[in-house]
Amino acid sequence: MPILGNFDANGVYRAAGVCISVRVTSTLRRDDLESFSVLSVGPALTGIVVNTRNDTRRLRHAAIIAACCAGLIWLIWLIDLAFDLQLQQFGVFPREPDGLVGIVVGPLIHSSFEHVFSNTLPILILGSAFLYAYPKSVRIAIPAIYVGSGVGVWLFARSSYHIGASGLSYGMMFFLFMIGILRRDRLSIAISLTVFFLYGSMIWGIFPTKASVSFESHFFGAVIGAGCAILLRRHDPALPEKRYDWEDEPKDSEDSVIEDP
Repeated sequence: MPILGNFDANGVYRAAGVCISVRVTSTLRRDDLESFSVLSVGPALTGIVVNTRNDTRRLRHAAIIAACCAGLIWLIWLIDLAFDLQLQQFGVFPREPDGLVGIVVGPLIHSSFEHVFSNTLPILILGSAFLYAYPKSVRIAIPAIYVGSGVGVWLFARSSYHIGASGLSYGMMFFLFMIGILRRDRLSIAISLTVFFLYGSMIWGIFPTKASVSFESHFFGAVIGAGCAILLRRHDPALPEKRYDWEDEPKDSEDSVIEDP
């Protein structure tokens, strides 16, 4: 549990009678010291100092990667539109050897503006949350969802070209929701509830609706995403939970006693 205290003018951390000297580089401002906490203090009085700026940097990095992925599918769609390349023929076509190439390129191909736009926000929001909260799991889960959903479509889906990144979006959504239930730390729960609030209605997409919608991609993406959440629930260590001074303040005993005048 974090031990909270204050830094004095000399850069010494004082908490519960413990003094820990911390070297502060010239790149840090005094205001930044408010965001530091000592995560563990052993017999040797060892302290680990964490800067919340790392969180901002990691979130920015995650958002940039997600934006690049979304930009890629837009670029491919615009090239297809401009030169009339008919890239739909490179989608996943079930049980045909030529259709195997769609496992790799199918999620990058979209048929219309509405199609590519509908996948843009999920990639941006879910992708950013995924990369930020689970940087180790994402290296395993994203390839598994990307390839696994395509393999499931190739084996079991209807005989038609299946294109679009919706299988990946469904996989990320179900991963983020399921892992929050399993891990139950603050960050995971917050992301899980936010994802369910924003995209909870996506669950209906795993069932047959319109003939032109590949519900099979949605279904296999969701199944693999949920499975990855179960398998990788402990792959990323939980981030240290921040505590604030007011959480450790003693409760006013007078508030719990009612006396006669």
